[in-house]
Amino acid sequence: MSDKLPEDYIRDEDLEFFERELSSFVPDRVFDAHAHIWDSDHGEQVVWTDGFPSDVSLDLYRQFVDVLHPSRPVSVLFLSLPWNKERRHETNEWIARNVAQDATCRGHFFIEPGDDPDWVQQEVRRLGLHGLKCYYTYASETWEADIPDYLPERLVKVADDEGWTITLHMVKARCVADPSNQHWIRHYCETYPNMKLILAHSARGFQPSHNLEGLPALQGLDNLYFDSSANCEPHAHEAIIRLFGHKKLMYGSDFYLSHLRGRTFGASDSFVWVEEDSPVWDQKQLAFQPSLIGHEHLRSLKLACWSARLSDSDIEDIFWNNAAELFGVE
Repeated sequence: MSDKLPEDYIRDEDLEFFERELSSFVPDRVFDAHAHIWDSDHGEQVVWTDGFPSDVSLDLYRQFVDVLHPSRPVSVLFLSLPWNKERRHETNEWIARNVAQDATCRGHFFIEPGDDPDWVQQEVRRLGLHGLKCYYTYASETWEADIPDYLPERLVKVADDEGWTITLHMVKARCVADPSNQHWIRHYCETYPNMKLILAHSARGFQPSHNLEGLPALQGLDNLYFDSSANCEPHAHEAIIRLFGHKKLMYGSDFYLSHLRGRTFGASDSFVWVEEDSPVWDQKQLAFQPSLIGHEHLRSLKLACWSARLSDSDIEDIFWNNAAELFGVE
């Protein structure tokens, strides 16, 4: 187990990118409302490059995100990774142990659709966590799953009883423009007003036209929020700001994805991930290297804030105040 970054991880161009594009934009402190850590003992090792740490704790996470926005104190909402179902309970314990190290950090408890509501309530309380995280791969149908397939209503009711937050990564090809997603989000938010629902990845608007089409159907829901995590399309964030107000949007790095290189692009009625080994970077006219996804994402937020004419204090809300208020951080 390594307790520090690989020596060759940080590239000069990463530091140059931040200074050129982001230094004047990112506020002095950051709340990361969507990030992952892992422990290889739970079968959750993330392998990107040779020598990458097999375990990432709160301390090592902070070393990594200091590459994204140097010298900014960071608090975080940790979400469990869903890869190993058999070790899920240990992973929730791992999240809780790391969150307990810092009173300004929060953690969500990873659920399965078949979980007993009373057991979930007891476990979240026992572990000192603050809400629920679900994932579509635990549904009987995956990419086209309806929201109740992986976030059943009986668990939403528990979150309402307890005043918890829920982070939801939607699926379906057209995401928030899909009528089924719109129906269940509105039903859950209206039926359970004490629950706060967070739509990850700016409503998974990797194709921003889906946000422009679908988000108006969700206006007026006071308990609906968004994290920006890993979305590199400025119009996806801007649609949220214009339709819901900047107070509903929170910055999220989506660490570990933030530390891969490449970005998403909206295309046709969908989107594509372009990664570091994709051939698109090898252009005859221009020689350049892909940036960190986390930096591309931050630049997209900067462009959205500029287009929406947000003030410095509005931007501070997105990077700290909105999450601090939602998660009850002093």
